[in-house]
Amino acid sequence: MNPLPAPPGRTAPALPTGQVHRIRGRLVTVDQPLRLGAGGRRAAAAVQFLRECQSHDLVVRWIPATDDPLFTGPAHEVSAIAGLLRHLPAPGPLPGEPPELAVWRDRHAYGQLHQRRGPDFVTVMDRREPSAAARFTIDDPDLLATFRTVQVPTAVAGLSALGREAVDLLAAERLAWVTGGWVVALPPRIRRWPVPCTDI
Repeated sequence: MNPLPAPPGRTAPALPTGQVHRIRGRLVTVDQPLRLGAGGRRAAAAVQFLRECQSHDLVVRWIPATDDPLFTGPAHEVSAIAGLLRHLPAPGPLPGEPPELAVWRDRHAYGQLHQRRGPDFVTVMDRREPSAAARFTIDDPDLLATFRTVQVPTAVAGLSALGREAVDLLAAERLAWVTGGWVVALPPRIRRWPVPCTDI
């Protein structure tokens, strides 16, 4: 009797380039501090990286730079950023960190904000604030095209007038983050299903 073939090895997911990191199993270790609060392209790229890690349900170890406004800024600004990004892997603890970062770690859960893609639409479920959970269907062609464009960090100035209007709508619903003239979509694409099917 011939032995059964070995199951295929699980390949590491393709993550965005630009963040120096190591992958071991499901653990991703980011080798340099991330500067989310500093804004601009680097912050948008860091959010894209964390979003894609969340999409693949990876455990991420990262810390903010100690001179980053996410670490040193006024409490209301830190709280606003942490609340917006709560669905993404939280930073590791650092001595003297603002309490809002500990709240981020405590309240983070896989699937709080996620998207599912259809042929001509995207459905988004937002449960970052349990008392204000919301479901969105993006099916307007211009809005959908912009949502697809900003899956990667995009300079707002490079968008058409319709694109900038769409970004304003997405940002108003907290589905995109505009920072320092750059925009990036926030909902990860769900690839694993501990998320209850009733949430989709």
